[in-house]
Amino acid sequence: MNERKQVDRLNLPFVGIPSYMRSPIVQDLSTLDADIAVLGVPSDEGSPWYPGARFAPRQMREMSVRYAGYGKMQGRAGYYDIETDRRFLEYEMGNERIADCGDVDIIYTNPEATYKNITDSVSQIIEADAIPLVMGGDHAVSYGVARAYQDPITIVHFDAHLDYRPFFHGAEYGNGSPMLKIGKLPNVTKMVQVGARGLRASIDDLNRARENGNHIVTMADYRRNGAESILSALPDSGRVYISIDIDILDLPLVPGCASAEADGLTYNELRQIIFSIVAKRELAGLDVVEINPMLDVPSNNTSLLGTQLMIETAGRAVLNKDYLRRKGRA
Repeated sequence: MNERKQVDRLNLPFVGIPSYMRSPIVQDLSTLDADIAVLGVPSDEGSPWYPGARFAPRQMREMSVRYAGYGKMQGRAGYYDIETDRRFLEYEMGNERIADCGDVDIIYTNPEATYKNITDSVSQIIEADAIPLVMGGDHAVSYGVARAYQDPITIVHFDAHLDYRPFFHGAEYGNGSPMLKIGKLPNVTKMVQVGARGLRASIDDLNRARENGNHIVTMADYRRNGAESILSALPDSGRVYISIDIDILDLPLVPGCASAEADGLTYNELRQIIFSIVAKRELAGLDVVEINPMLDVPSNNTSLLGTQLMIETAGRAVLNKDYLRRKGRA
């Protein structure tokens, strides 16, 4: 019997089943053994405007495979950043330490059940000592993620809006209220909210957030004082959870976002702020939300930006000295 020689596949981006960056798929989270765990939460029942963010995890996985193969072509794992002349995620991708954990099961018309599923899934990822990287979904899903944490965390919230709206008509799971809910969690020690702007801002929401001790950095504040207005507000110790509404970016950059506003951050401004945050404090987790593929341009630019942001954040987060010491790799 002739033995067939296994062919080393090129696996171009348009070939095969698109797991996140071609990472191993782990759907039974009780068996998870990874350092980074990507999880989709395809729910947009909290959106009062255009629906469609539920399709973001699928589209972001599609976009992510564009970043998966180039290291292999170069004979090395990870990705090369030409700006810093450095390779990132080489250990994690070379040793299969990134896992695609699939999507949370969404129970339509039953948000309580959906959010229980979100919290249960993230809890299992945390128990496995992996960093959850969560793809929304609308911004309401961040509450289900944040309440899975038991240890103290600081929330850094990037958004054109404060998301501190009270529950009008009992709409507790709307995407205008997650930070109000998250701020009430007992383990959230501080909340830093970055990027508020636009004509839909509410003075009542602003006052409510400040009364609860939140540190607010509007776009005007950032333009005046730069990244230090954010970094100086971080506690001297403890881990940070970063929640990113893609509308933090300037409106032309994110055509696939129903809540986009003018005069936001550039992509490089956002990434450099995040790089500074995860260098200073260990990353507990990350979500990227409010990407709507149904509104996006044909080249899926918004999904691509969100995907790249997740990859680049992970690449810097695993270099944090506290993270490396805790993992025994310092």
